[in-house]
Amino acid sequence: MTITIESPAPNTSPADGILSVECELTGSCQLECSHCCTLSGPKVSHGRMTRGDWQGVVDDIATLGIPAVQFIGGEPTLSPALIPLIGHVLGRGLTVEVYSNLTHIRPALWAALDQGGVRVATSYYSDDSEQHDSITGGRGSHARTLANITEVLRRRIPLRVGLVDLGDGQRVAEAEAQLRSLGVQNIRVDQVRAVGRAAADSATIPDVSELCGRCFHERVAVSPDGDVYGCILSRHLRTGNVRTTRLRDVLSGSRWADARSGVPKVPTNACPPNDGGDCSPASTPACNPKF
Repeated sequence: MTITIESPAPNTSPADGILSVECELTGSCQLECSHCCTLSGPKVSHGRMTRGDWQGVVDDIATLGIPAVQFIGGEPTLSPALIPLIGHVLGRGLTVEVYSNLTHIRPALWAALDQGGVRVATSYYSDDSEQHDSITGGRGSHARTLANITEVLRRRIPLRVGLVDLGDGQRVAEAEAQLRSLGVQNIRVDQVRAVGRAAADSATIPDVSELCGRCFHERVAVSPDGDVYGCILSRHLRTGNVRTTRLRDVLSGSRWADARSGVPKVPTNACPPNDGGDCSPASTPACNPKF
């Protein structure tokens, strides 16, 4: 008797290999960092995506089997949809990371963050308050961020911090030492990337070398207007829009395939697949924070 063993069917999911999705809830931010890759700031809008639109994206993420969502911006805590969306993500059995500048966390948000399956990420620039504030463009931002880092640690909420080295004598090593003395264990340092305000000019299209190699291959990003691309650094590689096309169909489309094939996959010095700040200091459970 001959026994034939059939090979398992190949994984044909359009999300095969994708580990997390960066959901940019808003373009608005209290700060105006000199190197911000998304050009966020106080005068930028929340975008066209509604709470219902974002809930639909989360539902698609769960259906596709992608395990993690990252809420980012802009500053996601400025979005009125953040708290209910955290609940929606957890209700679908996914993990969620909120990438915030931590300058202002209202009581109701602390309660939402203080749940199993939720983690927090932030950016930090210097142990010197004047130097930190000059980078963020927000007077007093250093004190508020540092106080809320301490509160996140006190509450035992999983935390990761990214340091972006802009050069010019920035006190990066001292900042890292300060954070470790407070008890922060997950810290990454990255160089600034020539995207957004850090680009030579606003019309500059980023070179593929500015990307970490995980975008399109291991993560997806959705903009405040619903545009889909590989990560917040690759906004120039738009592949569709979730307000008109389901996320699954965007990921199955030729534009996504073309963009994915044009990005070399994961160099050895790339950020981890669970970061989403914008690489090498932002790490989602999609890179190392950079903004």
